[in-house]
Amino acid sequence: MPTYVTLLNWTDQGVQNYKDTAKRAEAFAAAAQKLGAKLLNIYWTVGPYDLVAVVEAPDEETATATLLQLGGVGNVRTTSLRAFGQEEMDRIVAKAAG
Repeated sequence: MPTYVTLLNWTDQGVQNYKDTAKRAEAFAAAAQKLGAKLLNIYWTVGPYDLVAVVEAPDEETATATLLQLGGVGNVRTTSLRAFGQEEMDRIVAKAAG
């Protein structure tokens, strides 16, 4: 299943409610599952991003719907990156090499 690395920053609302961040992560995991995606991991980070989430989804539409729903709550803004595992990258390289 395709994997997405999502970089998250808290909005003003999100940082004001920082005490609920673990509960919000659990709610996000449950919401993702209902849409057919899966939250594999979430990390709270120090630096330019406040959190990093690793999400699996069957397709880009599901991943986008999941992250739109998360952003719609108003606690975070997201930047998502499609990530490729080693097996996927091996197939890509083989295809590119002809």
